[in-house]
Amino acid sequence: MSLDTSRWRSQSTYDYVDTLTAPDIGWEWLRRNEDYQRSYADLSPADAPATALAEGAARKWGLRFPRRSGA
Repeated sequence: MSLDTSRWRSQSTYDYVDTLTAPDIGWEWLRRNEDYQRSYADLSPADAPATALAEGAARKWGLRFPRRSGA
C-alpha cells in the first residue's frame, strides 16, 4: 500500500489530529506502518475467520478488540 504524500505539509489536512484521543493517534501511526500493513495482508486472507485475524493481531501487535454488548 502506497500512501499519498503529496499534501503532507498541508496543515488543514491534519487539523483533525488536534481532536484525537491517545488510541486514535496510535491507530493513525499503526495504519501507516509498513510492517503492520504486510502483517495485516498476511493475516487476512479472504477465507480466514474474523477470530483468526483478531487473534493474530493481538499476538503480533498487541491489539485487542473488545466485544460489543449485544453482539
